[in-house]
This record gives sequence, structure tokens and C-alpha cells, in this order.
Amino acid sequence: MTTESASQDAADPRFAILPCRPGKIIAVHLSYASRADQRDRRPANPSYFLKPSSSVAPSGATIERPAGTELLAFEGEIALVIGTPAHRVAAAAAWDHVGWVTAANDFGVYDLRQNDKGSNVRSKGRDGYTPLGPALLEAAGLDPAALRVRTWVNGELAQDASTSGLIFPLAQLVADLSQHATLERGDVILAGTPAGSSVVVPGDVVEVEVDAPGKASTGRLITRVVQGDAAFDPSLGSLPAVDDIQRAEAWGSREAAGLPAPGLSAQLREKLERTPVAGLSQQLRKRGLDNVTIDGVRPLHPELKLVGTARTLRFVPNREDLFASHGGGYNAQKRTFDAVGEGEVIVIEARGEAGSGTLGDVLAIRARARGAAGVVTDGGVRDHDAVAAVGMPVYTVGAHPAVLGRKHVPWDADITIACGGTTVQPGDVIVGDADGVIVIPPALAEDVADAALAQEDEDAWIAARVAEGHPVDGLFPLNAEWRARYEESRSDR
Repeated sequence: MTTESASQDAADPRFAILPCRPGKIIAVHLSYASRADQRDRRPANPSYFLKPSSSVAPSGATIERPAGTELLAFEGEIALVIGTPAHRVAAAAAWDHVGWVTAANDFGVYDLRQNDKGSNVRSKGRDGYTPLGPALLEAAGLDPAALRVRTWVNGELAQDASTSGLIFPLAQLVADLSQHATLERGDVILAGTPAGSSVVVPGDVVEVEVDAPGKASTGRLITRVVQGDAAFDPSLGSLPAVDDIQRAEAWGSREAAGLPAPGLSAQLREKLERTPVAGLSQQLRKRGLDNVTIDGVRPLHPELKLVGTARTLRFVPNREDLFASHGGGYNAQKRTFDAVGEGEVIVIEARGEAGSGTLGDVLAIRARARGAAGVVTDGGVRDHDAVAAVGMPVYTVGAHPAVLGRKHVPWDADITIACGGTTVQPGDVIVGDADGVIVIPPALAEDVADAALAQEDEDAWIAARVAEGHPVDGLFPLNAEWRARYEESRSDR
């Protein structure tokens, strides 16, 4: 950098506290356990996105919520400013390359995320969307595992977290990034946000502070939200768009966004618990859906009813090199059982391969502790008796003593899968009893349950007439005469 360009950077209020204008701003997608738990997905490794240096703003600046958008969210974060270049440094030496620490606010407009596919170019790259400051703390005197970040909105504390709650330590982030690109003096790493991030509106004031409690503080980084008035040109690119997923993620939860709780309503769950799978199958068949049964699986507890929404997990056939890269550590299987929510059913694609277990007692206990409704796998179960003793509905093709790696590689989760010859998508309604397991498209669940219960009433009435000695012919199904009698009996209730 020339002396002239350095002086220009120092004169620019956006970069006044920094050693120079950042060549790179690299942000972490998910790094705090509290945030990962809030989103029900915990990454096995860190992942990143880039922000332009033109998005930097000083303390006291304003940020625009663009015209036609509703979901501007703050994210209080710790920013690491590189002091000396880092290229392929080890984690043990990585902190030595961090020159300073400061406060950051990784603002984003969730209305603009849809077409960014994780790059966040439009949603987080806008002018003023990376406030930094107001002061730098010398990194050499700080313990990277004992830093704190706090955020206030209009004076109310919204975020309060320590780096002890990070999934990936700060030094790991520096070392990992240095494997892929040289980190240069002045580059900024945004270390992710804890739980508590939410939506702000014009007029709100957001403050972020990073400190080493009792030792040093950056002071409060202050940003005021204002309303933008420049409309987007539809002839140039996609327009803002929101859905319930974006609303829930922007606000921090479905409840905070004013959305109904995920999964089944208590009323629908109660209906499905009273409805036999055979009756549901009949109603789906009437609606043209024949391929909705998960075939070949049997319950460990035939007396227990299974009702919930699908959380999917996919295994691929074992290949030694792929198991080496995907089978160990915090793999897709472990992440799924750690993230399953209350009332969800873990549905596992194992290709009907019963030659090894796809879960054992430890994972069954974890699922039960998380409030899972049950597990359905078209593979085997290890520790059969111990899994059964957990007392949770589990459907499997049978028992097998071998571990996962004999036949399977845990590959991916929360995707469309095939289980027992049936396609299952995340959020599908899963119902099981002694007859088997059925998959119901969520949009049809209420209608199918009501129709099946009505059919159950009719079938019970028919069975009572047969028990009285009437012949089946004309009763099953009801002819016009018997139909009239049945309707009359209902009107007498």
C-alpha cells in the first residue's frame, strides 16, 4: 500500500480505527452453540462468506432498511483484525497473527437471502452493513477463550455471550482460513453471533460491546436504523421476497416472528393418535396416493402409536475412503440425533440394508431426551433390547450387532430421502402402529385424519350390525338402504 493510499484510508471515517482498509472481510455462518441450537443445525466444520470493505461503517453511523423490505436483523459479533500475515499457520500459533479485537455488527436483510444461496452478497454486503469499533483492543493481552460480546437494542440487553460458548475457537478460525487464503494485515474476521439476534426497525438504536470482563472494553458500537426510500429496479434483478422460514430465522424463532409452532397442532396430533394407519392408507389411496407406506419395517413396541413430523437422515453404501472423511467425528448421524426436535420422527434411509445397525442405545436415549416422537429406519438396530428399553417408538427391519461402518456412511440430513421404498421429505407427517408406517403430505394431514375418523365411525357401526347377525352383503360397503339407516343413527346422537 502506498503512503498516499494509506493516508486516504486513515482520512475515511469508515476505516479510521483500523490499521488500513480491509482487503478481506470474512464472516462465519454459524459458530456459537447457542445460535446453532436455536436453528436446530450444528455444523461439523466452520463455513464462511465474504463481505466487501465498502460495507464497513464507524460507530455512530446509520444503516438503511431498504425500501420494500421488513427483515433487517442485527448480529452482535467479535471482529478479529489481522496484525501480521498468516499463511498456513497452525492453530497453536494462529492467535499471534491477530493484532486487534473490536466489536462488529453483521447486519443482514433476510428479504434478500433467497437468491444468494448462502453467499449473502446482497443481504449483507450493502453499504454500512458492517459497523466496526469504536476502539481496538490489543489481542496480545487477551485470552481468546474469555472474551464477551453483548448487544443492546434501544437500551435493552439482547445478546450476552462468551467465547467459551463457541463451537469453533477463534484461533481455529484463523488457522482454517489461512489454509485457503493468506490473511493480510487489516483483514477482518467476523467470528459469528450468539443466540439473541433479531429484527430491528427504523428508529431503533443497536449497540454492541466486546470486552474482556474486568480488563478492557471496546466501548459501545452504536448504529441507528433509518428507512431507505430507493426502490429496487425489477428489470435488473430479483426483488425482495420473504417466507416463514426467513421470518423465523430473522426474528430468531417462529414464536418471536408471530408464527405458529412448527410441527403438528395438538388437535391434529390427537386425531392422528386415534386413527389407525390402515384407515389413513385408505383415505390417501382415495386421493390417488398409493406409494406412501414405508415397507419392510416393524415396530419394537407394537402397542405404541407413532405420530410426528419427519427429520430425515441419509446413509450411502460404505466406501472406505468416504467413511474416513464422513463417518467419524461429529458426522451427519450424530448431528441429526443432537438436533431432532420435540415431536419429530427421525426417518433414516439405509436402502433396506439390515447388515449393520443404523442406531444404538446411546442415540436412542439422546433422541428420547430431545423429545423425539420416534425413529423409523429401513436398516438394522444395534443394542436391540437396550433400544427397546428406552420406550420410544422405533421401527426397523431387524436387529444386527455390527456397527454403522460395516455397511453405511452417514452422508446428509434434512433432505428428501427414500425409506422403505417411499419418498420422505422433512416435515412430512409420519404415523405408525402395529400395521406399519405411513407418510402423509402435510397439506393433506387434517383432511385425511378427519375422513379416516369418519370412516372408522362408519366401520364400527357396520361391525356392530354384523355382530347382531346381519349378513355382510349390503352392509359392507353400505347400500342405499343401510346408508339411510346409518345416517339416521348419526342424527339421533
